[in-house]
Amino acid sequence: MSPQVCWVEEFEEKDTDTMIRRSVMQLLVFLCLALIGSVACGSSDVAERSPERKIVTVGGGRIEGIPSGRDKDVFVYRGVPFAEPPVGTLRWRPPVPAAPWEGVRDGGLAAPACMQRRLEGRDDSFYDTGVREMSEDCLYLNVWSAAGSGDSVPVMVWIHGGGLVVGNSADVSYDGAALAKRGVVVVTLNYRLGVFGYLAHPLLSAESEHEASGNYGTLDQVAALEWVQRNIAAFGGDPNRVAIFGESAGSWSVNQLMATPLARGLFHAAIGQSGGGFGSAGGSAQSKGTLESAGELFVDGLLSSETEVVLDAMRSASAEEVLAVPASFGGSSANVDGWVFPDTIYNTFAAGRQHDVPVLIGSNANEFGGFLGGPRGAETVAEYRETVATEYGDFAEAFFAVYPADDDIAAQQARRESSTDARFGWEMRTWARMMQTVTSPAYLYFFSRVPHAADADRYGAYHTAEIPYVFDNFGVSTSPHANRDYDDTDRALSEVLASYWVNFAGSGNPNGDGLPVWPVYDLAEDAVLEIGDTIQVSQGIRKDRLDFFDRFYESERGQPN
Repeated sequence: MSPQVCWVEEFEEKDTDTMIRRSVMQLLVFLCLALIGSVACGSSDVAERSPERKIVTVGGGRIEGIPSGRDKDVFVYRGVPFAEPPVGTLRWRPPVPAAPWEGVRDGGLAAPACMQRRLEGRDDSFYDTGVREMSEDCLYLNVWSAAGSGDSVPVMVWIHGGGLVVGNSADVSYDGAALAKRGVVVVTLNYRLGVFGYLAHPLLSAESEHEASGNYGTLDQVAALEWVQRNIAAFGGDPNRVAIFGESAGSWSVNQLMATPLARGLFHAAIGQSGGGFGSAGGSAQSKGTLESAGELFVDGLLSSETEVVLDAMRSASAEEVLAVPASFGGSSANVDGWVFPDTIYNTFAAGRQHDVPVLIGSNANEFGGFLGGPRGAETVAEYRETVATEYGDFAEAFFAVYPADDDIAAQQARRESSTDARFGWEMRTWARMMQTVTSPAYLYFFSRVPHAADADRYGAYHTAEIPYVFDNFGVSTSPHANRDYDDTDRALSEVLASYWVNFAGSGNPNGDGLPVWPVYDLAEDAVLEIGDTIQVSQGIRKDRLDFFDRFYESERGQPN
């Protein structure tokens, strides 16, 4: 906040009151100066706001927001509890609604991130998740709103990415001020990660009234959406116009929330950025047996062979001890438990049992460009051919037909391109096509804009590249690699993307005045909105490659190819 001048009326000096009046005036000046920088005297940002916009009342009590540092017309409420701390006896149990609190909560400080392994020092540290503090007590959310008293604007609920093992809702890249200024309420949420969020185990299933375990991170997301339904009107949000959106594992989560019956009626539109669960990666709901086997490995890693495997022992271990269990055990995927997920994501969508809401989905041109190590198994042509033969078996020659490589450099590039298409491009096109089983439309995009940077050729339109455009948060990432030399073209593109996203949150349709027309996805037309240096509608982007993965994944599911 810039320095403020605090004016105090001069006291007229009369008779014996002169010294007293001078002392009072000096005291007032001192108190006024002491408030500069937080609640400045006379003309501060906070003083200009009406009390009902600064302090809101939700189900648990009152919360005091602060003006956003990015826009004084937007208030932010950080660290709002939506569930009890999942510690002690609540570890590996569904979330419990947060208890009421006394007084007024300070909304100026974000809560810690959920427990996770830090990324520092790893080859893929291109992605710094902004985690400076973490705790098992982490089920909090953040709200940005510029809505006034009596307003009822659309709501956008962001679910962060990070492979379901890392991430932080308070990452500065997800600051919601710019979107909120466009006329929505923005919410970002934490959810349990890794073994804390997705451990399936027979003992946990046995104590459950649903005979189910795992999927605690998904249940946290459902609990946060229930909180939004109950409380978002206090921030000027419309509970009947809630759009969920997320990137990478956040997009997996959006995909999963569309499939779980527990989220029915909690959102009205869904945006998925680079991640789905139809068969290629961790977004898929795995079988219960697979995850419970992983749970046995987890227990073996945490408890000695002499220790009886009981839930009390598992829950009495410290969070640090649990986090130290080798990551190879698994436990970072959703599982078909018969309750949260009655069936796989693919089968749910194929049968038209997903929530019938509009979707806006897509992927980036060079998703694997941002992973510094790249996909393994292609240092040489020989290694590339061996890896492909192992992974694709009878489909290997068909694979080489669409991803040929004659030298080592070409082999490395082909490996990156095929991984991008398999794990992202195919997932998002499949998601769009699977919406043919319900009545709501799908809008499919392909993000190919490469901002200027010395290493632009290396990274291209990398995984997460679209996030600054959606949030209009350029140059704020804490990653040493991710900030690029954004220019006027990027800012103009951000104006369009943010408008699409906000329009979609409000009506289920991204189109609006002055925007390039974005057609509804149609299987026959295969029309995609390509977001590059310019915006245009293209047909059949990478069709031969994605068609190959159609055949391969059909074979993996045991269907005719």
